[in-house]
Amino acid sequence: MPQFDPSNFLPQMFWLAITFAILYFGVVRLTLPKIGKVVDERASIIAADLSAAEVAHTAAANTGEAYNAVLAKSRDAATSVVSDAKAVTVRENEAKLAALDAELNARLASAEARISDARAKALGEIDAAASEAAADVVERLTGVRPGELEARAAVAASLS
Repeated sequence: MPQFDPSNFLPQMFWLAITFAILYFGVVRLTLPKIGKVVDERASIIAADLSAAEVAHTAAANTGEAYNAVLAKSRDAATSVVSDAKAVTVRENEAKLAALDAELNARLASAEARISDARAKALGEIDAAASEAAADVVERLTGVRPGELEARAAVAASLS
């Protein structure tokens, strides 16, 4: 085989060095600048993306803080509205209760007056019925009917 013949080593080494040099300079001069340009573009794109992401992160954080502030303000406003509504409702209920209490007190006074009148009337009727019953008893026992004034005086004396 001619590749292993020691007399052919020197020309083979020469052509190997020339081929290597052509390939090396072809790669270095033609390919590496293009690859370097692509790497630089990617690095600049990545840096721009990282910068945009940082700006977006800062904007999102600011938006989140503003949202939380608005949420807290809204929560405070809602709490205030609820407490105001409770206060109004309590005042309205107290006014209704006061009106109802006044109405019930008026009804109670009216009922007590009617009861007092009925009691006085009943007591008056009891006196009349008791004096009449006493007059009937005396008439049956003695045969003489006492006068109406005498019977009432006797009933009044026995009750007091």
